[in-house]
Amino acid sequence: MDIELQTKTNGNHGATYLSKEPVTAGNGDGAAYIITDVGEEDGLLSAQTSGCNGGTVASDHAVETQINLEKIHTPQETSVVRRIKGELNEVIFWRVKLWMAIIILFFFIFAVIIISMLLCSVIHEDKDEIFDPSTFQVPQCFHGSFQLPNLVFTEDLFTMSSNESQTLAGELREKLADLYRSSPALGRYFLKADIYAFRNQSLLADYQLTFLMPAEHQDQLRNITLSREMVYNVFRQFLYDQEPDKSGQMYIDPVSLNMFLKH
Repeated sequence: MDIELQTKTNGNHGATYLSKEPVTAGNGDGAAYIITDVGEEDGLLSAQTSGCNGGTVASDHAVETQINLEKIHTPQETSVVRRIKGELNEVIFWRVKLWMAIIILFFFIFAVIIISMLLCSVIHEDKDEIFDPSTFQVPQCFHGSFQLPNLVFTEDLFTMSSNESQTLAGELREKLADLYRSSPALGRYFLKADIYAFRNQSLLADYQLTFLMPAEHQDQLRNITLSREMVYNVFRQFLYDQEPDKSGQMYIDPVSLNMFLKH
């Protein structure tokens, strides 16, 4: 199929473009081809072709193709994009810094706890706790009495060799020994407690306390640590701190307590 195209020249701009005038092909088949202008301003190429095959193709089918050029960002738009990216980067930067600070703080607290536990587990030697019991040879004795108001005096208690007297005396010795051995000031010096008599209808118990101290510090200990006031106050405080149940048989009346230094 032969096609003839006509070109025209724009005298003002020197541009060449296709003519809109239809050109009839020379083969005589009746086909007509129309080519439209190509403009410079809109950057758009549009082609419309119509043909007739048997007299009906031109009116039934049309093909249009349009090509759009990619829009190019202006300098103002580029500046806005850069600013937004900068702000996002700054936000991400400070968030990372914040999480790093939190993690470092967590590890610091964890390290402090571990170090504190290790320090607490270290046993510190107290010079006052270092002593040789074999050097404690000088005795210091106290004696006195106290009342057991919830017990009734019997003939068996009058004799210290009886089973009832031995049982009661053993329980009282254990009670006094626990009292003084648990004392931070007197525990190391305490030797023993004895119950040597029960008397009167109100059941008074006569007792004796024995302490041992080193010879080199005996004067200081006699006047301060193992003085009558110190030993007596520890005993009395224990009686006031005892269980409030006054119905127990081993209850000791604090008011009845008396103590003397044995020479």
